[in-house]
Amino acid sequence: MLNIVLHEPEMPANTGNIGRTCVATGARLHLIGPLGFKINDKMLKRAGLDYWDKLDVTEYDDYNDFLAKNPGAKVYMATTKAHKTYTEVNYEEDCYIMFGKESAGIPEEILVDNEDTCIRIPMIGDIRSLNLSNSVAIVLYEALRQHDFSHMNCEGHLHRLNWKE
Repeated sequence: MLNIVLHEPEMPANTGNIGRTCVATGARLHLIGPLGFKINDKMLKRAGLDYWDKLDVTEYDDYNDFLAKNPGAKVYMATTKAHKTYTEVNYEEDCYIMFGKESAGIPEEILVDNEDTCIRIPMIGDIRSLNLSNSVAIVLYEALRQHDFSHMNCEGHLHRLNWKE
């Protein structure tokens, strides 16, 4: 099972959307505090729709609490400062993919200590970053693709109607 980690997220709507994506993919969500909202925030629930109660979510007081409760975890860190793109790594089935807060990303001191596992999404020009929930979806689905979407429904079904009647 893949793990999505949000380091100090600020916007409840983004976190709600990410929670919904996690439910749809079977990923766990880890929230590292302090959060910029309360977990019962109506914007969070609104963005997550009726999926929030199905979400496997864990909260942590801070980054050190996260490390203490997940010893030895392989953590990839999404940042615009990375040398490698998100497609250049092989995601382990139980790895963690961390994303920083909307206004500042993952703190530089954390990135420096984990430079080998930093990844980036390519962009053109001087664009600062993509929306957090979009970034999570891009990287998460690459990790799932690498595992052949092993536990997911990969085939849809059309309901054929007789349109000539």
